[in-house]
Amino acid sequence: APVRIADAATVRLLRPGDRVDVVAAGDPATGGQARVIVRGVRVTELPEPVEGTSQSGALVVLSVPHAAAARLVGASATARLAVTLC
Repeated sequence: APVRIADAATVRLLRPGDRVDVVAAGDPATGGQARVIVRGVRVTELPEPVEGTSQSGALVVLSVPHAAAARLVGASATARLAVTLC
C-alpha cells in the first residue's frame, strides 16, 4: 500500500525491510487524537520524489493485508500520517 507520510525527514531514515507502526494524527484544534492504524508492517519501497510536484511529505510503500490498506487510505483522507520504527 502506498502511504504518504507527513514528515519527509522521517521517511529518509527508513530502509526497505524496516518494520513500522503507522499513526494517524487528527487536527488537535478539532479534538482529533492520535491513533495507531497498523502495527509492525514492513517497508517494501521508498519511491523517489517526483520533481516539480508540490506534494508535502514523502511516499512509502508498505506490505499490509488488504483490510489494513483500506484503513490506511481512509485515515490519510482525514489525518496526517506518521511512522514509528519498531
